[in-house]
Amino acid sequence: MSRRPEHLNPPDIFYDEMEAKKYAYSTRMMEIQSKMSERAMELLNLPDHPCHILDIGCGSGLSGEVLTENEHVWVGLDISKAMLGVAIEREVMGDLIYADAGDGLMFRPGSFDACISISVIQWLCQADKSHHVPKKRLKAFFTSLYRCLTKGARAVMQFYPEHAQQVTMITNAAQAAGFSGGLVVDYPNSTKAKKYFLCLVAGEPNTRVQIPKGMQEEGKEVGGGGDTVLFTSSKSTGRRRRNGKGMRVPVKSRQWIQKKKESARLAGKKTKHNSKYTGRSRGPKF
Repeated sequence: MSRRPEHLNPPDIFYDEMEAKKYAYSTRMMEIQSKMSERAMELLNLPDHPCHILDIGCGSGLSGEVLTENEHVWVGLDISKAMLGVAIEREVMGDLIYADAGDGLMFRPGSFDACISISVIQWLCQADKSHHVPKKRLKAFFTSLYRCLTKGARAVMQFYPEHAQQVTMITNAAQAAGFSGGLVVDYPNSTKAKKYFLCLVAGEPNTRVQIPKGMQEEGKEVGGGGDTVLFTSSKSTGRRRRNGKGMRVPVKSRQWIQKKKESARLAGKKTKHNSKYTGRSRGPKF
């Protein structure tokens, strides 16, 4: 039987009052959550002045306390009423919102300077309800997150992927929304201590932005670069495709049509074969 929490129940049911109490009284749970939040803050590499930060899946407010200790102002969002109740009891300093991140974020454009998330985005890869489609939920989340961040803002999200295909689905959704960045893996050779951090930058790729390396031992970084995977935004720039000679390919031309048909074939769509008449201009009708 699977022990992954997302296989047992939806997050709003799994994190009930009994589970929420663990994050209020279990010193082990609190220590793990605080350490991951501190590592996320390290990867964010924020400036010295206070920033306005969005905490996705803030839960009982343990990650928010790390933000408060670093003199940042934050807004927390979570789908569990029980976890938010614990955060209220602990009198955290941030504003709390009850919402589902998979439905998209409701904030105004450019509202936040950064984003942090601990153990959340793997839940978006599950279809907990009949109308849930993981790819659509990831798209709604990353698209709305990109919109509510300022240009050049950073986001660091720790998560527990179930398999490599899930990592690909998450990074592809982030790329399609316009993010660039990389995947940092701490303790890649450990089964229990292994941690994945998705480090994103909102806006055009910046060559000066350096993605940190993952950690191997306490306070040490892994060598070899196998722990960090970089990617750039796949968002359309609005430029037309160019041919091999550097010239723009005219829309509706033979080369343009053949390229579109080839893309359709790769997507598994039924497409007519190319012929000498493909892209040929037709004369006037009678």
